[in-house]
Amino acid sequence: MFSKACTYAIRAVLYLATHGSETKKLGVKDVAEALDVPKAFLAKLLQQLARHNLIASSRGANGGFYLKTEHCQARLRDIVECIDGSDALTACILGLPVCSSENPCPLHVEALKFREGLDKVISNSNVESFTDAIKRQDLTI
Repeated sequence: MFSKACTYAIRAVLYLATHGSETKKLGVKDVAEALDVPKAFLAKLLQQLARHNLIASSRGANGGFYLKTEHCQARLRDIVECIDGSDALTACILGLPVCSSENPCPLHVEALKFREGLDKVISNSNVESFTDAIKRQDLTI
């Protein structure tokens, strides 16, 4: 459903939320190694998230990426839209350009139920709530 870039971005934001802070900024290399994702690709994603004010960054010797309190209130949907665009949850699951309710593809009805449920979760969940759940369940990002 989400692109690999979007999945990396969500994981990176959650990693920053659980391992970083304004006093403990994390570099791209550290995040990329921890998440086992390509460093250059992750750097572009983090820059895009910072440009859209979903994370913060600072330059210099003590620079890096981190989340401020307001970033923790961002919805996961905001991250998805930033990386994959607003069509991420409405485009045809098979990639057909003519799929719609009037002209549905074979998966349209089932995919619609799934997308609506997923959209509800990511629209009503913020970074903080996912971070809290990760910490409670002692999950590794």
